[in-house]
Amino acid sequence: MDIVQDQTAAATVPGASTPAPAGEPAARVVTRDVSVFYGQKQALFDVSIDIPDRSVTSFIGPSGCGKSTFLRCINRMNDTIDGCRVSGIVELDGEDINRPDLDVVELRARVGMVFQKPNPFPKSIYQNVAYGPRIHGMTRNKAELDEIVVTSLKRAGLFEEVKDRLDQPGTGLSGGQQQRLCIARAIATRPEVLLMDEPCSALDPIATAIIEELIDELRENFTIVIVTHSMQQAARVSQKTAFFHLGKLIETGDTEQIFTNPRHEKTQDYITGRFG
Repeated sequence: MDIVQDQTAAATVPGASTPAPAGEPAARVVTRDVSVFYGQKQALFDVSIDIPDRSVTSFIGPSGCGKSTFLRCINRMNDTIDGCRVSGIVELDGEDINRPDLDVVELRARVGMVFQKPNPFPKSIYQNVAYGPRIHGMTRNKAELDEIVVTSLKRAGLFEEVKDRLDQPGTGLSGGQQQRLCIARAIATRPEVLLMDEPCSALDPIATAIIEELIDELRENFTIVIVTHSMQQAARVSQKTAFFHLGKLIETGDTEQIFTNPRHEKTQDYITGRFG
């Protein structure tokens, strides 16, 4: 299959981080020739991409095309799947995250994740957000922990709605509020990168609009990578878009270019609804 990848990525020596073109943010995450195997089955083939800092990058493509599998390579969540093997290079700020001596717990503090279905802990709203900073030893006293909890809830656009019931269960919130609580929990450890795996697929249109607005605000401080089944959402929230098909990265570029003037025929077919 003729695969057209981003020209910058294709021309780069594996493992070498490249400076971003003038006017573009530097790459926070760099991957080269990343493949994923589940036992004997190969699910992802030689994916190379630069993910820029303080921006939103969307992964789009049909169901089962490998976009969520690739997302999990960025914080080594695939390590938790029996029989899963990852090859290639994944760098965060120039550091190989797959090296054997890397502290995976610390990595997942630096690379937060929000899942498809809201999954608050069966704890109070306060304890949900405080959990990460507490286990990572980020605070010296309760006043500092309180500050992180409040700041995270404010950044997630949730504080005003829950400030009088922080001791009540997070599971008692609405679906959209639960997802914002999970975002607050993810950013409480002050990650550099925030991964979002179809964060709005279980939400109604109003809650989705709130989350999308929040994503736009958060990109001022975080590198965000979002897997979405909605091309409209990708067009609304992201600056960069990567299109996956059958485990391969077909094309990546500026979101506007991908949706208005794609270089690859398969991308054109997908965004015009000919398959997917």
